[in-house]
Amino acid sequence: MLLAFDDYALQSRKLADALEMPLHIIQRHRFPDDEYRITLPPALSGQVVICQSLNHPNEKLVELLLVAKTARELGAENLTLVAPYLCYMRQDKAFHPGEAVSQTIIGGFLADLFDTIITVDPHLHRIRHLHQAVPATNALALTATPLMAEFLRGRVDKPILLGPDKEAEQWVSSVAAPNHWPYGVCSKTRLGDEQVEIELPEISLQGRNVVLVDDVASSGQTLMTAARKCLARQAGQVDVLVTHALFFNDAEQRMKEAGVRHVWSTDSVMHDSNVIPLVNLLKDAVSNLARGRRRIR
Repeated sequence: MLLAFDDYALQSRKLADALEMPLHIIQRHRFPDDEYRITLPPALSGQVVICQSLNHPNEKLVELLLVAKTARELGAENLTLVAPYLCYMRQDKAFHPGEAVSQTIIGGFLADLFDTIITVDPHLHRIRHLHQAVPATNALALTATPLMAEFLRGRVDKPILLGPDKEAEQWVSSVAAPNHWPYGVCSKTRLGDEQVEIELPEISLQGRNVVLVDDVASSGQTLMTAARKCLARQAGQVDVLVTHALFFNDAEQRMKEAGVRHVWSTDSVMHDSNVIPLVNLLKDAVSNLARGRRRIR
């Protein structure tokens, strides 16, 4: 069976339908002091899938702790977490003495709770494999880049793709590859949470249709700065394509004010910019793992 929370029910229901699996919404009551009472179905199957994207992560991590421990008590022998957006992956080293390396801490926390973790385009920069950050029995990192490439095909005429910083190269190169589109990568200097400097690559943008491609966008400041630089270089138009639209406050509106024409994203995180569904990608991953377990038995 598949368990989900009401704030991710739309995507969870699509996944449950695709898997032909019953869906149960986890009951959640918030007390005046912000503690939660979590209630699961009293009878669980041996194989349980929990679907929850981990934007706004701090509350959700506590919820997952309560859900996973209770599910084990109710008979779940194998727990799978489908988390299209996986939180706390960006802090992958201590940049200053005393800093917590949240990637491995949160990764270890989730691995202790779940047998399998399935996610999409996690922000892995200094490591190659998800298992290095999330040492679960099965740690599966899917990518949405083929879906993103397919979406762009026919929507943008002869685009040139740009990654707003070096970390985005793995995604922008993968989106560009199927259609042999040209791409480049900007250089970024971060001056604060919402202050960055961007240097564009030495590529002619005059009259070109530029698509800025990244895995995660939160404040949107990096993308806004890159868009302004592109337009100053006489780009014809600038669009934004991201996997995870975390956009807080008025980030999308500010990008539009910076000259961005369209903002597109997958539905890993619910947002008005969602245009690329991940349901089939996630369904195949869950189905393949289930078949593998049956073969082992």
